[in-house]
Amino acid sequence: MAKSAQIHSVCAFFKHFFSSWNTTGEGIHSPYLFELVRFILRDRNAYYCFADIERRREYLKASGDELDVVDFGSQGSKEGKHIRRKISEIAKNHLERPEIGQMLFRLVNWIGEQEKRSLEIVELGTSFGITTAYLASASSGNTVHTYEGSGEVLKVAQGVWRALKLENIQWYEGNIDQTLLSTDSSLLNSVPARVDVAYVDANHTYEATKRYAGFLLDRLQTKGVLAIDDIHYSEEMERAWQELKQDPRVTTTMDLYHIGLVFVDPHYLKRHYKIRL
Repeated sequence: MAKSAQIHSVCAFFKHFFSSWNTTGEGIHSPYLFELVRFILRDRNAYYCFADIERRREYLKASGDELDVVDFGSQGSKEGKHIRRKISEIAKNHLERPEIGQMLFRLVNWIGEQEKRSLEIVELGTSFGITTAYLASASSGNTVHTYEGSGEVLKVAQGVWRALKLENIQWYEGNIDQTLLSTDSSLLNSVPARVDVAYVDANHTYEATKRYAGFLLDRLQTKGVLAIDDIHYSEEMERAWQELKQDPRVTTTMDLYHIGLVFVDPHYLKRHYKIRL
C-alpha cells in the first residue's frame, strides 16, 4: 500500500469509528436488514468449516515457496505486471481477514435459507481461495464463480479447495476486464445472468470498481447483496463508494469500514448506514 493510501486509510478509520453505530439492529427500518445486522453481522459463533479453512491459511503462511504473480491490480495494465513473491508473504499480508470471510459465509447461508434455493455467487479476486472457500462452504448446492488474474496464484487456490473437498467452485483465469466483461461469446457463459451474492476484491482503482459494480448490479437479484472490499483503501476507492451509494439501482448500503454492502431491493428505504463491527 502506498504511503498516501495508508494515511487515507487511517484517517478514514477514525472518521468511521466516531460516525458509525455500535448497533445490534436498532434504528434500521427494514425487518429483513434488521435481522441481517442482528443475526449475521453480530453472530460470533464458529461454524463447522471455519477451523479447517483457517488451517489452510496457516499452512500458506508457513510456506517457503515462491510464485511468479501476474498483477493486474492497481497498475491498470492489460498485460499485467509479473512479480516474484513468496506464498507466505501474500498469505500474511494480502488475504482477506478471517472475520470478513466468516461474515460472508453467514451471509450466503442466511440468504440461501431465506430464498430456499441454490445461489449463484460471484467473486472478483480469488487470491489463494480462502475467502472463496468460505463462500463455497455454506452449501454444496450453490455455485461460486471466481475470477483471478494470475495462473500460479489460482493453482494454489485450487490446492486449497481440493484439501477442503469443495467441488462447487468454477474458476476463470485472466484479466477480469476480459474474463468477466468480455463480449466474446466463448466467455459469456462464465457470467451467471442471475447473481445472488457478489464479492469484489480485485483491482482497487476507481475506474475498475465502478466498472465491476455497475456490471454486477445489473445482474443482482432483489434480495441479493453486492459486497465491495476496501471501500476506504484510498481516495479513489472512497470516491467510487460514494458514487455507488447514489446509483439509482441502489436502495440501501452498509458501511462496515473494511467492506461495504450494497442492496437493491426496491422495498427498502433509501438509507446509508455506518455500522461498527
